[in-house]
Amino acid sequence: MKEAEIPRHVFEKMYEKDYCSQWMGIELLSIEEGRCELTMKVKKEMLNGFGILHGGIAYAFADSAFAFASNSYGRVAVSITGSMNFAKSAKLGDVIIAIAKPLNVTYKTADFDVNVYNEDRSELMYYFRGTVYRSSTEVLAKEI
Repeated sequence: MKEAEIPRHVFEKMYEKDYCSQWMGIELLSIEEGRCELTMKVKKEMLNGFGILHGGIAYAFADSAFAFASNSYGRVAVSITGSMNFAKSAKLGDVIIAIAKPLNVTYKTADFDVNVYNEDRSELMYYFRGTVYRSSTEVLAKEI
């Protein structure tokens, strides 16, 4: 397998059993080493009592982009910290886009930012920052 193909294969292997991301209707826009772009349409079941996207769902969406991006190098990476800021609320029917990018990658840890935008990417809605622990286990060799 060519090195450039690893991120896509990692995504496919992870997504196959990522039932939460599947339930949320997350779709891949692009993936490459260290970077992932996802999209999702806000469904009725994702709304809180005020008719806006539940904060936990917004976090889960950003966390999915974080997970796929941090594992795209081919090594199993698991979250050790994460925090989210809520700049603007998504509503029913909104399509949102998460863009995960690395800030700092070392042998054992990596820091990522995930910005979540509206569909035309003109408004920042949520922003997430997280750190992963990077194991030496290969994602594609691991039984998930």
